[in-house]
Amino acid sequence: MSSPTLRQAQGTLNGAQVALVTGATRGIGRATADVLRRDGMTVVTHGRSGADVVGDLAAPGGTDAIWEQAVRIHGRIDVLVNNAGAWLASPVDDPEEWAAGWSTNLALNLVAPADLCRLAIQHFRGRGGGVIVNVASRSAHRGDDAEHLAYGAAKGGLLALTKGIARGYARERILAYAVAPGWVATDMAGEEVAALAPGLPMGEVTPAADVAEVIAFLASGRSPHTTGATIDITGADYVR
Repeated sequence: MSSPTLRQAQGTLNGAQVALVTGATRGIGRATADVLRRDGMTVVTHGRSGADVVGDLAAPGGTDAIWEQAVRIHGRIDVLVNNAGAWLASPVDDPEEWAAGWSTNLALNLVAPADLCRLAIQHFRGRGGGVIVNVASRSAHRGDDAEHLAYGAAKGGLLALTKGIARGYARERILAYAVAPGWVATDMAGEEVAALAPGLPMGEVTPAADVAEVIAFLASGRSPHTTGATIDITGADYVR
């Protein structure tokens, strides 16, 4: 007999699953919130403004405050989607910008999601399990350009964190996945990214909705033995 999925194990007696999506006011985060709602989940959105939970993940104590607010809204969280992040430069030739780039990239793209993962693990352990989906980048596999070394390193750390959580907490039905998008068409990306489309294998930049569909599937818990995996979403622009 096959083992139950996470959703089956938790059942439906407690109502719809509750997902916290960080950086959910635009781009991948907003698309993810929309798709999760379509699939029947209750979504708590986070952003710097215009969200259910407002806060700066990189600020001292920011992750604790955001998590506590999110849990308070519905009394629990079943799914954490660590989407918030930023592509910040760390130029080699400027000592101050180099230091600032490393500090900020690590704080926002690695330490903040790690802190939320820690809080989620502690929360999930008392509820029979849960799901974490971390939004990384193809830069985590191949490195980023010379101006964004810190970004690539931070996203590489996020992949290692995801794998460690998956290995360490699988028996407690805490599932951890990562997605690694390439170029994604978002409001923040602008015309510069759109101009890349003719040179990409599919002739178009990846829509945010494509990334959201993969996140929603992983968040559903329908394939628990995929835990620890990273799904690349690059339109074959980067293939491992």
